[in-house]
Order: sequence, then structure tokens, then C-alpha cells
Amino acid sequence: MTATPIVPPGAPGIPARWTSSAKSGVGTALSQAGRVWFTISHGILNEIYYPRVDSACTRDLGLIVTGKDGYFSEEKRDAAHAIEPFEDGVPAYRLVNTADEGAYRIEKHIVADPSRPTLLQEITFTPLKGAAEDYRVYALLAPHLVNAGMGNTAWVGEHEGKPVLFASGRGTCLALASSLPWRDCSAGYVGFSDGWQQLNHVGMLDPACRRAEDGNVALTGEIGFTATNTKAVLALGFGATPDEAAENACASLKRGFEPAAKSYVEAWREWQASLLPLDRHAVPGVNSYRVSTAVLATHRSSAMPGAAVASLSIPWGFNKGDDDLGGYHLVWPRDLVETAGGFLAAGDHVSALRTLEYLRSIQQPDGHWPQNAWLDGSAYWPGIQMDECAFPLLLADALHRAGHLPGAKLKAFLPMIERAASYVVRNGPVTGEDRWEEDAGYSPFTLAIEIAALLAGADLLDACGRTTEAAYLRETADCWNDQVERWTYVTGTATCEAAGVAGYYVRIAPPNDPDAGSPKDGYVPIKNRPPGDTERPAEEIVSPDALALVRFGLRAADDPRIVDTVKVIDAQLRRELPQGPLWYRYNSDGYGEHADGSPFDGTGQGRPWPLLAGERAHYELAAGRKDMAASLLDALEGSAGLGGLLPEQVWDGADIPERELLHGKPSGSAMPLVWAHSEHIKLLRSLRDGAVFDMPPQGVKRYIEDNTLSPFRTWRFNNKIRALPEGKTLRIELLAAATVHWSADNWATARDSQTVENAFGIHLVDLPTAGLPSGSTLIFTFFWPGTGDWENVDFSVISGGQDSQ
Repeated sequence: MTATPIVPPGAPGIPARWTSSAKSGVGTALSQAGRVWFTISHGILNEIYYPRVDSACTRDLGLIVTGKDGYFSEEKRDAAHAIEPFEDGVPAYRLVNTADEGAYRIEKHIVADPSRPTLLQEITFTPLKGAAEDYRVYALLAPHLVNAGMGNTAWVGEHEGKPVLFASGRGTCLALASSLPWRDCSAGYVGFSDGWQQLNHVGMLDPACRRAEDGNVALTGEIGFTATNTKAVLALGFGATPDEAAENACASLKRGFEPAAKSYVEAWREWQASLLPLDRHAVPGVNSYRVSTAVLATHRSSAMPGAAVASLSIPWGFNKGDDDLGGYHLVWPRDLVETAGGFLAAGDHVSALRTLEYLRSIQQPDGHWPQNAWLDGSAYWPGIQMDECAFPLLLADALHRAGHLPGAKLKAFLPMIERAASYVVRNGPVTGEDRWEEDAGYSPFTLAIEIAALLAGADLLDACGRTTEAAYLRETADCWNDQVERWTYVTGTATCEAAGVAGYYVRIAPPNDPDAGSPKDGYVPIKNRPPGDTERPAEEIVSPDALALVRFGLRAADDPRIVDTVKVIDAQLRRELPQGPLWYRYNSDGYGEHADGSPFDGTGQGRPWPLLAGERAHYELAAGRKDMAASLLDALEGSAGLGGLLPEQVWDGADIPERELLHGKPSGSAMPLVWAHSEHIKLLRSLRDGAVFDMPPQGVKRYIEDNTLSPFRTWRFNNKIRALPEGKTLRIELLAAATVHWSADNWATARDSQTVENAFGIHLVDLPTAGLPSGSTLIFTFFWPGTGDWENVDFSVISGGQDSQ
């Protein structure tokens, strides 16, 4: 007798939340037809993405086991979890979940069907106490279609006469089918009438709850296990309509798990075989290199070749809902270029070239790239980070130098290269945000990328016959490189005295304004800190970011300023952990859990980042200390979680088991972090080669070997220099045509000089200041012929002044 359908109580359900970011596995089929990406943690499936890698469609899909005398066990909470890949480098997984009290064991095999958008789980249920008839096993699915937990509709329906669990939201549908017939099924609102609530409180599902509309919903179905049928296959299909989703799920079931798994594994095996053999088994049972290469490939888009998201996770997702997505399943141009570098290091130049092609497709008309974006290039956050605008030039140069971007291929990218170079020279050296997406100013890391990219861009333009433009890029790079210390290096501070050093590079110096003539003046507003506790003197904040000056070829590893900075970094940011030393991003960082382990909620306390151990290892290798670099590789790999995935951060406090925070183990931030896996691959390649794999050669030759200096100092509205070293020519650079009205004798006499526009849209003029007596003051203002206006403000520069001012 069929129950009369009712409206499940509790609409629209509790506020939707995502789930743990501590993934133990990620995977996808290497096929255009698959279009499903999956994540695993705590022995169950978490976010599943369809039809694009930036579109999360579920919160989780796990099992509940009930039995006699009110027995209730949820495998993700009440079981021990083990995971292993089918084979090295193949992100298909065997999961074994054993009940804490020993009542049952669940074994799962998980793959995505390469032939259609369906995720397959082959599940074997084994009673360890009692008999099969003593237990009932239920699948519990929380749809979050698409990138949102509210506004979903779930129902129990049929397809071709068989029961199927459906959900829809925002134009996308899913269907969950079982090879063993569903028994009782229900749809309800999370926290009130979902299957978890029903089973936990009354021990059975209410089959009258067949449809839950427009809310935070869940689907539950009993799998038809028997004493003789202990294995079932669940197929989660996706589509634009319920019928399409159900057809995909049922077609995968008809084909069977084994044929889909065989096809899935063979494609991954073939791709892995094409890579360089950098295999490493530092952790028993884990080929860390193949884990990293699989992570990079899993995060790629099939719809937009060359695109890849930063992580299939939402940091502290269990604390975030629809109003605070906070997910890393977006494209960051910086992370994407780092990912392409990982592919290059592994020997896959095709993937790296596709990334460059994708970057070309989403470059903005003015030449910049968004801070981060959805796969179609539409911006998510509005910031401008100059390193992200320069990084693509380094990728193009790396491909060109390796012979993968010859002749006509390079010329096809010439418009992208010119626009990117133009944006960097027009808007640098100051960045709107540093690489940690927090502060504006002069960042050693950003400066290193900008300068290296201008030199790389100059080589690319030279190769295309654009010698005049190339010369200007090199002139700008030289001018900026000469001033890195003026902008970011301090001496004579309390930190110098405490560390016994002459000076050090700061994390970031404030943008140039009347109150900040050097890093020793002004304050940095530290983000992610409580109100009223954000401002810090710029000279007090240090970061491993300064090592980018070595990584990108601008300073020698044994430069005394670098060596002293390393001492300060280690004194303030190094943390010894069981796996070895790791480093914080910078002192006073607020991006991490609170001291009590509660999740980051806009404020917190920064934790050590494993990828910084990889960056430090590259510095040690550049300094000739290969053994130290190898030991830091151990620390990087030792920071991995279950399954070998590398986290963004690790927990550095005492164990808090109830929050799943263990000393030296992954914190609640993103895992895996693709950028960290790329750094891992590059470090393996660098150690094999005995040299830093991605160090551009131009800066090494120009600044370390040849000690090239600039004859210019540049004045810009975003870099108003106040002092001109003796013998330097003052170059005025503006974004519009102007007459420079200037005097060297306090307006007793005056001269006019016209700017000339170059190929990058910069209007410049060189004033003959090289012969000015030391101590004289040059005063100037501007007439703007475009508007017929005077600037009505006088600016001044002292000749022969200290370069640190």
C-alpha cells in the first residue's frame, strides 16, 4: 500500500553549509564526455562538480547503517577510514570504512564514467557482527545545485519503471540510481525532515515524504542489500533535465562498473606514462609525484581547455554557506601559471601551452587578468594583482625558451604579450594587492615577477622584430630593479638589532605617498585581524616573499641582503614541526583558525604553509645546498594528509581531536592546494636537474653576472620619487600627453619639454638632470593639452639625494 504523499516539515531547512575541505581524494575522467569531478573525505564523496569544474553540485553523499535496538551509525562520523588509489597516478579509489565499534565494514570503489556525466560507486557491505538481515544501509545525498545549498528541489521518482532519487536547481538536475532496487526512499528538508533526522529519531524513513521544494534538501534511499546480494553500484548522473540525468545514471548502470573503471584507468595510465619519471615513494604506499601530477590534471577544465581551478575545496566549508561561498574552485591566474609550470616540469608542454592559450582568451582588453574568475573569464573578486598580470609573460617565455613556442606560434601570441607588457609598464611597479590578496604597495615578490616578466617580454618582442618596444621594457626593468632596495629594504631597526643583521626586505611597503618615503615610514593594514588591531609598521612585517628575488633571478642567493633577510625570516616565521621546518606567510597573519581551533571566520591566526617549504628548498638549491633542499622536500611531503594530498596550511598548535586538528597535520584550509602540488613537482625536477627549474635566465645574466644599472630614475603619479641619485637622468612617465614645465633654479628660469608617446601608451620625456649639482632641486608641473588644464601643483626632486629616500 503506497503512503499518501505529504509535504515534509521544516521548509526550507536549516541554513545550508558546505563540508570539510580536508579531501583525501579527488578525481575525474580524462574525457570530454565525462564532465564530472569528485572529491572524497571521511570515507565518503563530498562536493561533486558538473558540468564544469567550477560548479559544485553536491555537499556530500554517504551511507547510514541502522540495526537492532536503535543502532545508528553514519560512516563519515562513526567509522575509521582508509583510502588508496587503484594504482599510482590513477585517481580512482578504494575506500574501506570500518565501524568504530566493529559492527560492519564498507568497501567502495569510486570512478567517474568516461562515457557520460555519471559518478559510479561500487559498494560492498560486510557485517562484522551479526548477520546481513540485522542491518539496513541507506544512501544520504545532499544536493547543492549549483554552488548553492538553498533553492534546491528533491523528489522520489521513477525512470523506466524503476525508482530513482532526483534533485534540481538553477537549471541543473541530478539522479541517483542503484543496481539493487531502492527500498524505502524519502526527500526532506535538512535539519528537520531529511533522512538523517528520520533514521536517527525513529529508525525508519517516512515514504510519504516524497518531495521537498525550494530549500536545503536531502534525499535518502535504502539500498537493497541481502545476505546474497552484498554488492551494489550507485550511479549519480547529471543532466539539464531530470530525464537526461536519469538516462545517464541508468546507462552507466547498464554498462556496468568494470567496463567504466577499465576505460577510466587506461586513460590515466596512458597520460601518466607520457610524463618524466620523477617517481618518489618517501611515504610507504604513496607515489607522491604521481599524486601531484594527478591532482594537477584533475583540476583542469574539459569545457575550457587550459583552464584549471585552484582547489576542489572550500576552506572551512563546514562554516560557510551560500552567502559566503569562499570556494577555491575558481581560476587564479597566478595559481594557473604555477600549475602550467608543474606540467612543464613533468614534461607535459601540451598542457602548459593550452594554459597559455586559455589565458589569452580571458585577458582583459586593457591587458590585465582578473584577480580570480569563473571558467568563462568573468571576474569574481575585483582586485588587481600585478604579479598575476605579469606571470603569463613568464609562462610564454618558458615555453619559447623550451622550443614549444617557435616562430609563427609565438607571433600568434604577440597581441597578448604586447597588451600584458603594456599593462605592467603602465600600472607597475606598485600593486593593488600582493600575492596574498591583501595589501597594496611595493612587494618584493610582485616586483620580482614584474621585473622578470618585463625582461622575458623583451626577449619575446625581440623574437618578433619589435626591438624598440623590447628596449623600453628592459629600460623599465632596469630602473625598477635598481630601486627594489629603496622600496622594500630597511636597516637599523629593532628587528635588525634582535637578529644581528644589517638589514632585511620587508613583506610589503606602503604605496608611495607624502607620508611614506621609505619602508621605514608608514603602516601596513594587516587583513583578517580584529577591528582596531590591523595597523602594523611596515618595517616590522617580514615574509618569505623576499626569496622571490632569488627564485626569479634578480639577486644572488649569497647576496648579503638576502642572507640577512633569511636570518630574520627564520627568527620570526620558521616553525619546527614533526615533518620538519615550515614557514608562516608573514608575522601577524590572520588567515587561519583561531587559537582555540575554531574556523577562520574573517579573522584568525595564520598557520604554516607547506608550499613555502618548497619555495625555501628552491632557495637552498640556488645557494648550492642540495642536501638541505632535499630535506625540505621531505618536510613538504610529510605535510600531506590522508591519500597524499597537500594542504594549504597545517595545524601548529596542540592536538584538538574534536576539531580534527592534529599537530603538524592539515588544518581546515584548502586541501588539496594545486599550487602546492605544482611546487612539489617543480622541486622534484629541480633536484633532478641540480638547478632551479623555473628560474628565468634573463635577470641572472643582466643583474647578477653583468651588474647592469639604469641611467634613469622614473617619476610617475604612482611613484613620486623625491630624490634623484647623482648622475641619473629623470624620466617623467605619464598616461596622457603633457608639457612638462620645469625649473632647476626655483623658477628664476623655466623650460618646457614635450612628452612623446611610446608603443605602450606611455607619454615620457627625459629631463637633462645628469649634470645637475648635488643638492639642487628640480621643480616641475604639467600642462595637459588634451583638456587645456594646468596641474596646479608643483612637484620637486632633489638631485644627489639618498637613493633610500
